[in-house]
Amino acid sequence: MNDKITVIGAGMMGSAIIKSLVKGRCAEKITAVDIAPEKLGDLEKLGVKVSSDNCKSAREADIVFIIVKPGDVEKVLKEISKEIKGKLLVSVAATVPLSFLKKNAPIECRIVRIMPNLGALVQAAYTAYCCGENVKTEDKEKIKVLLSMMGVCDEVDEKYMDAITAVSGSGPGYMSIIIEALTYAGLKVGLPRNIALKSAAQTVMGSGKLIIELNEEPAKIKDMTTTPGGTTIEAIYQIEQSQIRPAMIRAIEEATKKSQAIREKLNLI
Repeated sequence: MNDKITVIGAGMMGSAIIKSLVKGRCAEKITAVDIAPEKLGDLEKLGVKVSSDNCKSAREADIVFIIVKPGDVEKVLKEISKEIKGKLLVSVAATVPLSFLKKNAPIECRIVRIMPNLGALVQAAYTAYCCGENVKTEDKEKIKVLLSMMGVCDEVDEKYMDAITAVSGSGPGYMSIIIEALTYAGLKVGLPRNIALKSAAQTVMGSGKLIIELNEEPAKIKDMTTTPGGTTIEAIYQIEQSQIRPAMIRAIEEATKKSQAIREKLNLI
């Protein structure tokens, strides 16, 4: 891919995406933009161009990523409006719908909305994306290439984006709680801290890989691990007493509602 890429917003998610693209050998094509210079130092060391000038950087790009807070999207789009005419605009702003982006971007702009997660930092993100009606086939191919550098991706109907934000966008936070709980449990039964943490994290990662690569339901993996009268069934019995399933379901429902509420509060329609 020969397109020049500008990423406006080099915070946690912006930096994660940039670092994935760098590992995909795109460093020389990327300009990272942020008003806070301290966020740009590490990226510059990776070979990425850095700037605090949104307009100049957008003007020089073929593809522009906007990775700012939802409430800042309108301001940034108005600022760079003249510079992104006819270009591919990729929004990573949670809750902000295509309709709002279209209303505030030039009509010639081709818009893609994406929802990755922090796994992009290690090329293990799940990213859902949806496209405006004027996005071309070749645009979608470029998006797939870029998002594949971050992990795996799927094109989805926009109506699912709030739920995806809740399930996978915020998902590393939930999984960190699970890993932390497993680590503390390991400490309680006598494991050294480093072994408890490493075994917990690797087990969670490996379980996900089993489900994806074997194309199996989680219940099948559970059954593959469980033997009559063994340790796994004893542990599962105790876990089920904790009502962890309803707790996770309630959490995702509330996170989905929160995504919708943020959009309504900021009038992002």
